[in-house]
Amino acid sequence: MRRASGIAAAALALVATAGCASGSASGVGETTLTVYAAASLTATFEQIAQEFEASHDGVDVALSFAGSSDLVAQIQEGAPADVFASADEANMAKLTAEGLTAADPVAFASNTLQIVVSPGNPAGIAGLDDLAGDVDLVVCAPEVPCGAATRRVADAADVELDPVSEEQSVTGVLAKVTTGEADAGLVYVTDVLAAGDAVEGIELPESAAAVNVYPIAPVAGTANADLAQEFVDLVLAEAGQSALRDAGFAPAP
Repeated sequence: MRRASGIAAAALALVATAGCASGSASGVGETTLTVYAAASLTATFEQIAQEFEASHDGVDVALSFAGSSDLVAQIQEGAPADVFASADEANMAKLTAEGLTAADPVAFASNTLQIVVSPGNPAGIAGLDDLAGDVDLVVCAPEVPCGAATRRVADAADVELDPVSEEQSVTGVLAKVTTGEADAGLVYVTDVLAAGDAVEGIELPESAAAVNVYPIAPVAGTANADLAQEFVDLVLAEAGQSALRDAGFAPAP
């Protein structure tokens, strides 16, 4: 997998064009570019999509967010995606193994876990050990990237977690905590930042044992191959990388 730093000059030109434009394409475009992306990318990719539309008259970017494993299953079943951005390399590898990517996936960001609790931390959670106690804990299902990361973190810390619920996306975990249905959850640092005052985040030193690397690639068979690659290029270029940094994502290793 090649690194995000190898960005073509064309991508830089694309960003310059996007920077000069204002707003997004209005009305129904002549072409729809369908982008499947991990749920943790929601706010960032909405911003990038607006920039892309602003520099591509007649193009609408249709975003579909869900757990990476669910999105992979949809693409495997023939869903008409043009671009796929995964929250881990393992789920992207499922597509490349079946020849379902039109180019080599490129790592564009990384993310780590954090404990999320309600404002004021009523359960008094201070670290991972407390999650193994008498608390209502919600995590991602093991087949979802955030769930796989949760398992690696727990194994590294030799802590046995007993969640009351396993969700299919990181946004599902966050929702359980923000609505008071759970005392705590394990989500990405970026999700805690995006939730603002609705939650509090507790640093998780053990998260270094489970850094999730995010790859992106055009999907094989897309009818919009050039546009799909240009969207990938925008994510890799400074405009996309800046949006990711602002959201709390770390660079790809």
